[in-house]
Amino acid sequence: MNRIKYIIITIAVFVMLAVSAAAYINTNTKSIVLEFGMFAGSNWDVANANSYVIIDKAIERFEKKHKNVKIHYYSGILKDDYSEWFSKQVLLGKTPDVFMILSNDFNQFASLGVLKNLDELINNDKTFNKDKYFQTTLLAGEYHGIQYALPYEAVPTLMFVNKTLLEKEGIDVPSSGWTWGDLYEICKKVTKDINGDGILEQFGIYNYEWLDAVRTNGAVLFDENEMKIDLSDEKVVEAVKFIKMLYDLNQEQNVMKEDFDSGNVVFMPLSFADYRTYKTYPYKIMKYLNFQWDCITFPAGKDGGNISGVNTLLMGISSKTAHEELAWEFLKLLTYDEEIQMDIFRYSQGASVLKNVAGSQKAELILQEDMEESEKVIDNVLLSRVIEEGTVAPKILKYNEAITIANNGIQEIIRYDKNVESSLKILERKINQYLKQ
Repeated sequence: MNRIKYIIITIAVFVMLAVSAAAYINTNTKSIVLEFGMFAGSNWDVANANSYVIIDKAIERFEKKHKNVKIHYYSGILKDDYSEWFSKQVLLGKTPDVFMILSNDFNQFASLGVLKNLDELINNDKTFNKDKYFQTTLLAGEYHGIQYALPYEAVPTLMFVNKTLLEKEGIDVPSSGWTWGDLYEICKKVTKDINGDGILEQFGIYNYEWLDAVRTNGAVLFDENEMKIDLSDEKVVEAVKFIKMLYDLNQEQNVMKEDFDSGNVVFMPLSFADYRTYKTYPYKIMKYLNFQWDCITFPAGKDGGNISGVNTLLMGISSKTAHEELAWEFLKLLTYDEEIQMDIFRYSQGASVLKNVAGSQKAELILQEDMEESEKVIDNVLLSRVIEEGTVAPKILKYNEAITIANNGIQEIIRYDKNVESSLKILERKINQYLKQ
């Protein structure tokens, strides 16, 4: 009797173990779909026929490692339509597990709880070291001290210089440590009525804005804690006055993009993405073929430095994801893996967000591949310094709207020769009232 009882118990135990094993196997082989949100084309508004290459390579690697995981994304969503598409997904409760974040959307997504707080994942992952990122790019994904997104691709703004025009005027290309004074003297010298008809045909600079001057003069424009703008700061006042000085050189003539494209303007701010696009064929033949050009740093104000603005394409994880560990691993693959990040130089127009990659000789060689031998590519040391020392937009919910109001107001100050100090104080009150609404 005892022997029969023993056999029954043994069989029961084996059945339980078999059921448990089957359940375990089923759980670990169950197909999981990880949704990825992305847009087609370039984030930097330049031509890009390879927008899916990097993502597809990353997906192939990820799915090869995780046999039971499929990563799905919708193709053909344009950048201009992406925010609307993504908002609909959120409203439908179908927020992608991992997704690209446009710079204009980040503050809102972070404040509304759309994005997962990444701090715990970062701190608990012994294989992850956030110091490998450029600090500027990492800061772009931070909101009120919390890391909500990781950087994927960065594009600093540089100063375009028409070397042919400078050579004609007997002027050397400025060094990397040049100043506002240097810029003004060059602009003053080259601004001319060439044919004697009383109309200027040659100019010093195009599209250089007050924000460029504010940045390079060391001013802190917004108080993120108080959510207000400070236009009364002496550094801001100096910046606006400097822009006005440059404007006055043009004798109230508007410098047009056509003036620049035809080679009659020395300087213009230019994104690194534009630099990469129009330094190479076939796009080089479309623009800037009739003169030699290159990019250098911005000139420094007396209280600042040769600082560039840095725009960063971010990626984050949905706060509602059901696959946190997989989402984190895929996010890391895209933003932290050096092979994937090197592909940024191969297939996109921006720069890697990892110091080791952007500063490598390999990255510099990739940049040189599609350029003529006579063209000197921007060296990796300068590129890395420009990104690391750059600035990002402040974390103000109504930042874009506030800047639009400021732009309009400052254009009036300059165009109609208004008193800078008093006019900026009035404009500051107007913007701060708007920000409090």
